[in-house]
Amino acid sequence: MNESGAPTAALAAFFSVPAASVIVVHDDLETPFGQVRLRRGGSEAGHNGLRSISSALRTRDYVRVRVGIGRPPGRMSVADFVLRDFGATERKELPFVLGDAVDVIEELVLHGFPGEDGP
Repeated sequence: MNESGAPTAALAAFFSVPAASVIVVHDDLETPFGQVRLRRGGSEAGHNGLRSISSALRTRDYVRVRVGIGRPPGRMSVADFVLRDFGATERKELPFVLGDAVDVIEELVLHGFPGEDGP
């Protein structure tokens, strides 16, 4: 079980950041490897880390930067897939993917969530 919620909520409280301004970066099975998507709120879609964070923040209304990892190949379990090491091709692409995620976060910090007022 992923227990990201307690430290996320503690950090938000320490810095007086409202839950709606918390930015969570997480892996996303439903997004193809390498794609970065932005979302506010919504369901946790079975993601244990998001479930833990939503519970600790007492809301689902926080910003999510979803970094695509794709679906497991063949009959590999989801747990084995998300916990495995990246393959050689993925390792080559990872710096670019992380750079894209950083760009999205920088835009959020500087300009706020798209379609909303300010940072």
